[in-house]
Amino acid sequence: MTKLFKILLLTVIANGQFSIFNFQFSIFTCHAQTLNIRMGSVTYQFPAAQAGEMTYNGGQTLTVMGKIFTLNEVDEMKVDGSEVKDNTVTVAYSGTGASVCVAGNVAQYVEPTVSGAHVSIDQTNTEAVDGDEITYTLSGTTTDGEFALTGSYKCSVALDGLTLTNPSGAAINITNGKRIKLSAKKNTVNTLTDGTGGEQKACIYSKGQLHLQGNGTLNIVSNTKHGIKSGDYIAVKNLTLNITKAMGDGISCNEYFLMESGNVSISGVGDDGIQCDLDGTTSTGETTDHDDEDSGNIYLQGGTLNISTTATATKGVKAAGTLFINETSDTTVLTVTNSGGTDTSDATDLSASACLKSDQAINISGGTLTLTNSGQGGRAINSDGTLTISGGIIDAQSQGSNYGSSSGGGGGPWGGGGPWGGGGSSSSSHKYAKGVKADGNITITGGTLSVYSKNHEGLESKGTITISGGQVSVQASDDAINSAGNFTINGGQVMGYSTGNDGLDANGNFYINGGLVYTIGKSSPELGIDANSEAQKKLYITGGTIVAIGGLESGASLTQACYSSSSWSKNTWYSLTNGNETFAFKTPSSGGTPLVVSASAKPTVKSGVSVSGGTSIFGGMGNISPTTTGGSNVSLSNYTASGGGGRW
Repeated sequence: MTKLFKILLLTVIANGQFSIFNFQFSIFTCHAQTLNIRMGSVTYQFPAAQAGEMTYNGGQTLTVMGKIFTLNEVDEMKVDGSEVKDNTVTVAYSGTGASVCVAGNVAQYVEPTVSGAHVSIDQTNTEAVDGDEITYTLSGTTTDGEFALTGSYKCSVALDGLTLTNPSGAAINITNGKRIKLSAKKNTVNTLTDGTGGEQKACIYSKGQLHLQGNGTLNIVSNTKHGIKSGDYIAVKNLTLNITKAMGDGISCNEYFLMESGNVSISGVGDDGIQCDLDGTTSTGETTDHDDEDSGNIYLQGGTLNISTTATATKGVKAAGTLFINETSDTTVLTVTNSGGTDTSDATDLSASACLKSDQAINISGGTLTLTNSGQGGRAINSDGTLTISGGIIDAQSQGSNYGSSSGGGGGPWGGGGPWGGGGSSSSSHKYAKGVKADGNITITGGTLSVYSKNHEGLESKGTITISGGQVSVQASDDAINSAGNFTINGGQVMGYSTGNDGLDANGNFYINGGLVYTIGKSSPELGIDANSEAQKKLYITGGTIVAIGGLESGASLTQACYSSSSWSKNTWYSLTNGNETFAFKTPSSGGTPLVVSASAKPTVKSGVSVSGGTSIFGGMGNISPTTTGGSNVSLSNYTASGGGGRW
């Protein structure tokens, strides 16, 4: 033991105070020793190799590495052989208490306050300490504790097997407005629970940017408001995060939300699964590396995300800006189930639930998405702006009932495919359950989109629809695919099957220039392919391979020849061959409305064929490029669409 530490140990306590003259001591050796200065539940640890000169003033204070101690508040000073890691603070919870250890090089910047197991820390540095930020490591168990942090510089909080319940507030409350890294250490399970009826904004709250990361598990139970809330952006990477209860949103943030990887599960929430709002009043839009971005955007770029919501009008994922899914990666797996009903508190502006909701736009470029909404008036995908799909595998289902009534809708003469489109002339006291709906244009260039809508339209745009690639398969009780404006198919594989209205419907002009199109409309007056001829709009067919059961809009412009047959049977395999391309299909009903086919040259259609191989599309209702054998030729006659089974 060095001379310095011998003198410290021989210090005499008189009248509850240290009696020490003004001395300065220098440390020359003692590299393996640590001076521990304990004040209540807080211990400051100074490695001898770093301590340098220690200054005693008037027998009242001791200064070590810039930290000033009032000696009558010191409970113990001792020397041991413990090792200290710079820039660290550890908090160990145990029952009704907690102990805090502060590394000597950050002692002057960290001021802990401990009351039972409630730990509050004021961090005062404004620059990195020794080139790094401070890391707080939390461990142990308590049923009545918290971790609160104030400050003005970036820092990290590491959870190392922590079970923390705060019955009167947030489990972790960080009012430091800077970036915080909150991590669950590898192979650890950490559970945080907040209290009921408090004023906290979330079980975990951060005023500043929040990075959720680590290779461990973090469980959240929130009893008052949100599960996790940031006043800034939130980014998720690697972490396994389970939010099993929240009275508000599972995750709530401003500016933007980014998930790069990890496994996130959200359920038992009273509002949205993930919600991102603007922080200001004007969006910056997406910025390079998201620097200073305030867009309200949500970026789902990787990982597995499972969300289940049940509250009225709740959203699985809700963005005030644009929702981007799998923009840069193809590892995103997103599953959202929603059963929330319609919010009728404002009769002039009803609100329904949605698996995915954006106030601006939705862009999907990859990933595997399973979206199921069984709520009344609910939607699987709902964009207040545009919807763009260029990749991914998307299964979107609306299984709920419609809310309220209207003077149109369903399969009536003003429903879905009527001149007013999307439900026709109707009152405001309804909310239709639709598979996918966008207020702006829908553009599809790739990917696989399967949509099912039990009680209304499947895929609807209040603007235009353009499909140039990918596979689009829609089954609905109203229009399978409906565009309030023009509808254009340039390529891809498109199937629309309606049990109560048109298969494919445009309330503007309809253009088919290419692609494989298979559509089924209900019997007359509904159509396989409908354009708004009542408003002097037309169907234009200039290319593609087409099978339309229910016929075409009257007065269509057919640059490419079309042919029809009035004799066909359900549950029978048919093959259509055009040059080197073969398409096999079955139909769900028998003849009575026209079966119209079109191709670049007069195709060969056979019934009763045997089908093997090929690629199954349209949910098993068709195969492309299969091997077909046998069958009987179907007699085809020229089709001019002069009658076509039009609506009036």
